[in-house]
Formats: sequence, C-alpha cells, structure tokens
Amino acid sequence: MKLPRLKKKTVNEAALSFTFTRRAMVIGGIQAGFGAMLIGRMAWISIAENEKYNLLSESNRVNLTLIPPRRGWIIDRNGRPLANNRTDFRVDLIPERVTDPEGTIRSLAQLLSLSPEDVERIKTELDKSAGFRPVQVAEKLTYDQFAAVSVRLPDLPGVSPSQGFSRYYPAGATVGHLLGYVGAASAKDYEERKDPLLITPGFKVGKDGLEKSFDRELTGKPGAKRVEVTARGKIVRELTTRPDTPGNPIKLTIDAGLQEYAGRRLATQSGSVVIIDCHNGDVLAMASMPSFDPNSFSDGIGRLEWEMLSKDDHVPLRNKTLQGLYPPGSTVKPMVALALLEAGVKPSETIGCSGAIRVGNTLFHCHKRRGHGAVNMRTAIAQSCDIYFYQMAQRIGMDRIASMARRVGMGQKFPLPFPSQSYGTVPDPAWKLKKYGQKWQVYDTVNATIGQGYMLINPLQMAVMAARLATGRQLMPNFLHGASRSAPAPVGVNEEHLVTIRDAMSAVVNGGGTGGAARMSIPGVMMAGKTGTAQVRRITMSERAGGVRGNASLPFKLRDHALFQGFAPFDNPRYAIACIIEHGGHVNRIEDAPMIASDTMSFLFDQAKAMEKLETLEKGWGGTPAERMARQMAAFRLAKAIEKGEAPPQAAANATEAANATASNASSPAPAQNADAQPAEDDAPPPPDSNPGGAR
Repeated sequence: MKLPRLKKKTVNEAALSFTFTRRAMVIGGIQAGFGAMLIGRMAWISIAENEKYNLLSESNRVNLTLIPPRRGWIIDRNGRPLANNRTDFRVDLIPERVTDPEGTIRSLAQLLSLSPEDVERIKTELDKSAGFRPVQVAEKLTYDQFAAVSVRLPDLPGVSPSQGFSRYYPAGATVGHLLGYVGAASAKDYEERKDPLLITPGFKVGKDGLEKSFDRELTGKPGAKRVEVTARGKIVRELTTRPDTPGNPIKLTIDAGLQEYAGRRLATQSGSVVIIDCHNGDVLAMASMPSFDPNSFSDGIGRLEWEMLSKDDHVPLRNKTLQGLYPPGSTVKPMVALALLEAGVKPSETIGCSGAIRVGNTLFHCHKRRGHGAVNMRTAIAQSCDIYFYQMAQRIGMDRIASMARRVGMGQKFPLPFPSQSYGTVPDPAWKLKKYGQKWQVYDTVNATIGQGYMLINPLQMAVMAARLATGRQLMPNFLHGASRSAPAPVGVNEEHLVTIRDAMSAVVNGGGTGGAARMSIPGVMMAGKTGTAQVRRITMSERAGGVRGNASLPFKLRDHALFQGFAPFDNPRYAIACIIEHGGHVNRIEDAPMIASDTMSFLFDQAKAMEKLETLEKGWGGTPAERMARQMAAFRLAKAIEKGEAPPQAAANATEAANATASNASSPAPAQNADAQPAEDDAPPPPDSNPGGAR
C-alpha cells in the first residue's frame, strides 16, 4: 500500500512574520489581562479595603490592652470598707504564649524569689489551665521586682507584668464567709459569657458569698491602653490610655466593728454568732469561725494552706451560719411555751418533775437527775425543765407546736443574697409520713418539744426566732442597707402571752436560771435569753448506770453542741442574738455560747469596755485569729517538711510543744464569775437512749 506524499510547506519571510505577530498578540493580551487584574486588585486593596489593612498594619505596630476595672467597694452601714482595692504590681503567665514553661518559671522564681510551694502551684495551674486563661505568678510585688521582670520581657514570652488593683479585706477571716472571695474566671465562665475581659490578666470575678451574688454590680467597665511595639513585642512608647470605670459600691446592713468583734470573740471555738436589729430585721453581724482569710483566696491560695484548711476538724471552709444545721435543743422551749399559752395552758399551772417520765415503754429523763419538783411555765423555762415540756406537749400535740415554730421563723426560707443555704426542718405528722412513710408517734413529740429528734435549725433562723419572740412581728433578715421592705406582719399571738415568755427568758439570765453566764455587765441593760444543749451521741443504759461521761472527757466530735438565743434590752428589745458552738459541750465557760453572746451584745452598748475584755482574753488564746492562723500555718508547713525529710524531727517537737501550750491556755476552763449562775450543764437534754429520733 502506498502512502500519499505530503506536500512541502513553503516557509518564507512573510509567513514567519505573520506567525510571530499572532503569538505576540496572544501573549500581549494575556499580559494585559494579568496587568488589569493586578491593577484592579491593588485598587480594591488600596481603596475598598483600605480601612481593613490600615487596622492590620496598626495592630502590628500598636498593642491594645484592656485594663481590668476596679471592683466596687463593699461597705458597712457606716461607710466603713469591708472589701476595697489597693494598688499593686503583679505578674501573670499567658499559657498559649509560653514557649518554654520550665525555663520561664525558673527565671521568674529567681527574679521574684518565689517559694517552692509557689513554683509547684504555678506549674500545676499552667498544666491545667486553658490557653486563654492567665495563670497568676505573683501579686503585691515591689517596684524593683516589677521592673526586673519588665526589662526582660523579650526573653520571657508569655509573661505579662501589669500594674493594677487587688481585692483587700481589712477584717480578714472574720468576714470570710460573709463576703466570700474573688478569683480568676474559669473556662466555664468564659464559655458562658464570651467576654474578653474574663481572660485579661488581673481581672477577677466573685467566687463565693456576697462577692459572687453581687458580681455584676461590683464589676465596672474596663479601660484600655494603646502602646507602640517593635516586631519582637518590645514596648516603644505609650500612645493613649482610657481609664477604667469602677464598679458600683454595695452598702450592707453589717456593722464592721461588730462583725470583727463577733468573729474574734468566738475565740478558738467552732461556731457562729448572728445579731439582728429588732426594729427592722437588719443583720448587723454574721460571723462563722474558724474561717479562711479571703485575702489568701483572692491572691491565689497555696496548696499547703488549702490542705491545712480542708483537714481541720473545725471545718473552716463551711459557712456554719447558713449551711450548718443543728438540733436547737432547749432554745425552742420559749417557742413551745408560747404554743402552750395559745392553746389555753395557764402559765401558773404546775407540773411535778421527779427527774424522769415514762412515755409508752421508754423512760425519758430530765437533765436534772433528781428533778426540779413542782414547776410552772416560768420556772420550767428558767431552769430548762424537760419533764414540764414532755407532759404539756403531749397535751396539745405536735401540729400546734410545729405551726408556732414556723411562725417564729424555724424552717423558713429567707430571700437572701447568698448562693448556698440550708433551711432546717420543722417536723410534724404530715412531714414524717411524706418523708419516711411512717406515722407520727408520741415519743416524736416528746423529742421535738426539747429541740431534739428530727428538728433542725441554722444560726440565722435562731436569731430570727429570738427577734420575733422579742417583738411579736415576723421580721425578715436583710443585708442590703436602705432596701425597701414592706411592714412585717404580726406573729399572730396574744401580747400578754409574749410578755409572759419574755419575763421567763429574763429569768433564764437574770433570775438564777441556766443562762447566768449571759448576764451583761452594762449598767441598766438586761438581756433575756434561753440556753440550749444538743446531743450528738447516744448514751447507753449501761453508761447511765455507771455514770454518764462528761463532755470534757470526750473527743471533740462527740461533745454536745452549745446554743444560746436572746435579746436586749429585756424591757425594750433593740437587738436579738443567736450563738451556736459546735461540740462546745459547755466545757469552757468563757468560750461557751452564753458568755460569747453577752460579750458580743455588750459591744453595741459599750465598745471600749467590750474591746478591753476581748484584748485581755485574746492573750490567753494566742492572739487574734490572724496571729493564730499564721502560727497554725507555720506548724503545718513544718510538719510537712519533716514528713518529706526536709527538716529535723526536733524542730517538729519544739513546734508541737509550743502549739500545745497555746492550746492549753486557750481551752482550759475558766472559773465561774457569777456566784448565783448555775452551771450550763444543767441545761442538758435527756439522754439519747430515751430519744428515738436522735440528734443529727
């Protein structure tokens, strides 16, 4: 097969010229198109997106930093600061910017003389912290320390020194549970609010107490600072600064002096004191001790201090005033007597007390083994006779007693600005049937009538009860000064009955009753009140036969609670008070609930005299709460060092000996000062073997 022969293509100068011209046109067109695109893009960037790129350029040259706003002050009723701010220098770490954590922490430890405990805390928080959340290195630095870090910033990426304000609580631990504390925002806070202020170094939010409840009001508006920086982030100059706007102040009904006094007067005990203004329900003091120092929490509490607080058997981390629940013991007897009067019982009617009474197949004892003899209502309250109330309560039934308990504030939920509260229990037949599916028994009434069994109360409710018995009005506790409130409703009882109860409560303190230690030393001022004892253990019949062990011989957790509620002046009530001492056991008269209540109430009538007595007593307790906490922390730190082999055992022995000497001085029982005042043990409730409900 023959293939066709191809014709030779003639290539001449004209053909070559035409081909070149066509290619040049195509290439030129492509180049022109690219040129037009570049010109258009440049025009778009320089004109349409001019503002965007100006901002980007400016951000490379200028850093904009938020200035955390100062928190609003929390002040007392007289304008005295309970929480304020003070200028300080601080250093933080921004986790996402730290390139060499170990090296950076090591350098900061040298520059700022950080303790091993602080270094450990920083490492732990840096490992756990989200990338955006700053980790506090140190606060309250000197200017030299601040400057030493600032000049080395190019070599310390992720380090953020700043000058700002830190929260300060002048009264320290005595306001710990009242105000709470502040701290850095958590990852959860940021996820919920998406506010860049939350990740600004130095900014803190309320974490507990009133600081948390009023966080929005206390938080101000942030300021801003523009500084020119180099490519490496070194500050060249400060351009402009917009100052922050402080948060709003919160004015409380609290009296700062009284609050601090109450906390200090609780001494080495675990307990609470609450004082209420009988005119309007304002809470003047609400102390729970031992407590924590909110300054430590706000500065970033160390691991050792947290461990010490969490292991303390006096539970300093719990707000005993609002979260502690206790059997009210005999402090409810005035309330029960009021229910008796309203049910028609005559105050002059007498009951024979022989020391015990049988209810069903159970023998219920009076706290006075040999009995009180014939007692009427006034004597039964003054001497805290259990047999009188056992018999009378069976006559009127539990429903009437429970109704009166609720009218005087027991078990009531108050609208308070605190994130966590416990409300107690007022039991009755319907309550028991609903909760346990069991019918109410006579012995339940007998237990409840002396404040044992299922009945529970917190210290604030006890103070409200005292205020309502004193005034006959359903006063509501209030913490905000000047808050608008409606007039309190009457309790709804006969005024003559209230007079009878108040007279009996005066006899408790001033008429040879069980509360003689609460007698006030202020001329012309008499206090009326009621003592109480709440058992926390069961006394067996064999122990009773051989002699019941006294509280002084029992471990701390097995001792009875000691309680007192009252008001003053007796003839014209102005203030009501409640004091509960956990496991106080009436062992130490000076540190018992009646005398603590009396001294704290005295502060309202003669501050100089009350302070003179307190300062004298504190010398035997080892100083103020802050001084005792400092020694406790030093001893705990030393014990941990010995445990790790970092200190010789002899040092621990010396520290323990000193601590024991201080504890001995603080806890040794004091001699009676009032010859006609009877021992507080006379107010003990019947033994738990006749108390089927038990105290919990």
